[in-house]
This record gives sequence, C-alpha cells and structure tokens, in this order.
Amino acid sequence: MGEFEGRVAVVTGGTGALGGRIVRRFLEAGATVATIDRDVDKARRAFADLDVGDRLDVHAADLVDAADVEELVAGLVSRWERIDHLVNAVGGFSFDGPVETAPLAAFDRMLDMNFRTALNVCRAVVPFMKERGSGTVVNLGSRAALAGGAEVAPYAIAKTAVLRLTESLAAEGKRAGVRVNCVLPGTLDTPANRQSMPGADPSSWVELDALADVVLFLSSPAARAIHGAAVPVFGLE
Repeated sequence: MGEFEGRVAVVTGGTGALGGRIVRRFLEAGATVATIDRDVDKARRAFADLDVGDRLDVHAADLVDAADVEELVAGLVSRWERIDHLVNAVGGFSFDGPVETAPLAAFDRMLDMNFRTALNVCRAVVPFMKERGSGTVVNLGSRAALAGGAEVAPYAIAKTAVLRLTESLAAEGKRAGVRVNCVLPGTLDTPANRQSMPGADPSSWVELDALADVVLFLSSPAARAIHGAAVPVFGLE
C-alpha cells in the first residue's frame, strides 16, 4: 500500500488546512492516523469522504492542558501499542502591533497555540517512542523563528520556542532511536491567507502538498540521518 503501512501516526490539528492535508497524505501512504483536534464532529466531517476503515482515529483534546494530553496519548498507546510518527501541525498567527503596545495576552495566546501544544504532545509521546527505540517527530515552525519582524513579536517568539524545543528533543532522543525535526514554512497557500491578503500573489506561496511532502520525507526512513534540522520551505518568496 505504501511506505508507512503498518505504522501509526499522530497528527494534531487535523481540521486545519495543513493538518488535514498531512492526515490524508499519511493515509494514502498506508499509515493508521490518529488526529487530535478540539472539535471531533468537525474533524469527522472533514474526512467524511475517505474510505479507510479503522485506519483513521479522531479524538478531541485541549492540547494546552498537559493532563488531558497525557490521558489521551496513553489511550492511543493502549489501543495501537505503538506511535511511530508525531506531527504537531496545530498553530496560529496574528498581527499584534508593536512590542510596546501588543497586549500581554497576545504573547500567552501565541505561546499556547504554537509552543505549549507541541510541548505537551511531545512530552506525552516521546517517552513511548524512546521505550520502543524508534519514532519520528516533526514540529511546525515558521520562517519567523529565524528572525523577528515588525508587529509579530508574539508569533515569532512562540515559533522560536518551537525551534529550540525541536533541537533539544533531537539532542536527547537521537541515541534512543527518536528523530526530531521541524519545518519552517513561508506563507502557506490556504483559503484563509488568500482571504486575508487579497492583493498578494499566491503563486509565490507554499503549496500545502509541497509542505506535506517535506513532512512525510522527514518522517520516512529516507531521512534517517537527519536530527534537529529546521527545514526552510519558503516557496518562491
């Protein structure tokens, strides 16, 4: 069926444009996929067209709540007896104004959406991978993790934290058979971005399939020697 046949992938944010595409790509490659989102009904509707039997498992959880995440992951391991791949695709973006006027709540919001979600899921999943002696993690970073920009400090800081998390996990996990990397996309070609930037040229943006290709590559045996990488996926920008 595909190179991921017999493997179990956990993908957060399956109802998002990117997360949904990654879920579908793993399924096409033969994997069993557990996707975690806040809204189970929305997730089920998003994949209602798929005929994959019990290879798609949809769950709800508050990924900012570490205890909620730990309970869910323990249940997944009990059911599948393995988690081979984790992709943290949950995230969010906002313009919040200059640092001196940006609401402090915006920093917490961006850290929650982009960093704490990935942190909590990694803390719950990676120990099981280390125990089995194998596994891959791909975190969703951003080009903003490489340099701050005007009016996006909360977002840039959160994505920088994702990058440092990735590097630390990679250093800790590589001797235990766990590979951890992240992708740094530029502007993604999504309906939301087209709507919010009607004057922009989306032909230079990153296609979702192109980014999903990179995620699956980093999850595959072909990337077996790659640890702690931050892969730029900027399209033509």
